[in-house]
Parts: sequence; structure tokens; C-alpha cells
Amino acid sequence: MTDMPDSLAEIVADFAAVEGQDKLQLLLEFSRELPALPDHLQQEAMEPVPECQSPLFLAVDASDRDHVRLHFSAPPEAPTTRGFASILHQGLDGRGATEILDVPDDFYSALGLAEAVSPLRLRGMSAMLTRIKRHLR
Repeated sequence: MTDMPDSLAEIVADFAAVEGQDKLQLLLEFSRELPALPDHLQQEAMEPVPECQSPLFLAVDASDRDHVRLHFSAPPEAPTTRGFASILHQGLDGRGATEILDVPDDFYSALGLAEAVSPLRLRGMSAMLTRIKRHLR
């Protein structure tokens, strides 16, 4: 898939390299890697993403458009949502605004999770990316 930062393309390739339940295991690994919020950021000040099945909040700091910072908050008991947030964090955090805006809206379909995760949950990931892009525009 083109128009993706190398960091995100690498994640997509990792998911493409595994099958079935291994995709869910990989998603679970990502969920454990979602960084905690920095001290200065409170969940109350973040934007909720109601399309997600579990409570998810995000903050986009585009004060430096060449190094956009992304922050996500999702409860530990929501591993799928945390996994999606972590994929977006690892794939896009620190990237330039233009680079993020160029990511295809449906990039997540290349992860091959459609068989393992409900369409509602995938819609949550799409909503996260849409909100990030809206902030950047």
C-alpha cells in the first residue's frame, strides 16, 4: 500500500505475515504497548471517539506540523480498541501532518482483521483516523 509512512507500512506488513488467531495475538501485543498519557494531558481534555465499542479518547498536538504528536486513552479491559490505538500511535506519532493526511482512510483493511474482528470494531479504527485527519485539516 502506498502513501503510508514506513512505520505504518511495516505494521501492515507484520499483520499480513500472520494468519487467523495470530493476527489477534499481534493485536493484543500492540494493546500492551499503548503508552500512558503524559502527565500534562487529562482524559477529560481529550476528544471522545464514540464510534469505538469501548471508551476511547484521543488528542492531536499539531503545534509542530512536521512532528504531530498523537495521544490515546483506552481502558486496559478493551484490548481491541487499545490495539487499534497503539497501531495508529506507533505508525503515525511524530510524523508530519501531510504524511498523516495522505494515509488511505481504509488502510486498516490491509491488516486483514476483518475475519477476526467485528465490522463495528473496525469502524472504530476508521473513526480514530478520521478524527486525527480532521484535527490536522
